[in-house]
Amino acid sequence: MTQLLNDSAVEKALGTVPEWRREGDTIVRTTELPSFPAAIEVVDRVAELAEEAGHHPDIDIRWRTLTFRLSTHSEGGLTERDFALAKQIDEVVAAR
Repeated sequence: MTQLLNDSAVEKALGTVPEWRREGDTIVRTTELPSFPAAIEVVDRVAELAEEAGHHPDIDIRWRTLTFRLSTHSEGGLTERDFALAKQIDEVVAAR
């Protein structure tokens, strides 16, 4: 079982993923890719990582702009799993 992070722990964890912001019980990142195919490539890679982790982000695709939302729904808020996947998403985006 994954433990919910308190507000202090969330703020500290946000310091490790500067592209992300908190919105209630989720963390959110929006990024723009050079093209629609590049955005879909990022989504495909994130989907692979999410499957491996058994933890899936909400993803909004608007042409070449992607918005990722992470929350551990089963726990009702933010956990270390969210920040671990956020770091992986950052690596995928940076590689594009």
